[in-house]
Amino acid sequence: MTKFSPLPLRVVINRVGEPTPAQYSASRTPVDSAEAAYRFWLDVVASAPDFEPEKEHLVAILLDTKLRPMAFHLVSTGSLNETIAHPREIFRPAIILAAYGVILAHNHPSGDSAPSQADHRMTRQMSEAARLLQIQLLDHVVTGDAEGGRQPYFSFREARCL
Repeated sequence: MTKFSPLPLRVVINRVGEPTPAQYSASRTPVDSAEAAYRFWLDVVASAPDFEPEKEHLVAILLDTKLRPMAFHLVSTGSLNETIAHPREIFRPAIILAAYGVILAHNHPSGDSAPSQADHRMTRQMSEAARLLQIQLLDHVVTGDAEGGRQPYFSFREARCL
């Protein structure tokens, strides 16, 4: 009787038609700051053909121990002024990929990167979930635009809210 050795299990989370993380030029660049997360957002997320700038998009950027992106996961696409997320949708891909950490990022179609009270509540809830799961929630970055002298992004980590 032939014995079969177990094959290593590898799961890659991609949307249909989405390039793999290895195909992104940003995939080997560490996302080790809010500015790097904002750059990743602009270069990878916001430049995707199916990105709708008039809607909020919440993305989880999954990172390895060297803070390099393993993948990103579009958690939800919302409306003009809100998106809904639950810890299970955010952390499921991180658990499957055995990610070291997660950076959350979402856009404000209004262009104002100032976080709402709902953004603060969600960040606190995700921080508690990450702590229980022992996955590092490294930041939550809210993107806007720099028109009129506005900040192009808000970082919960930089603001010491995380």
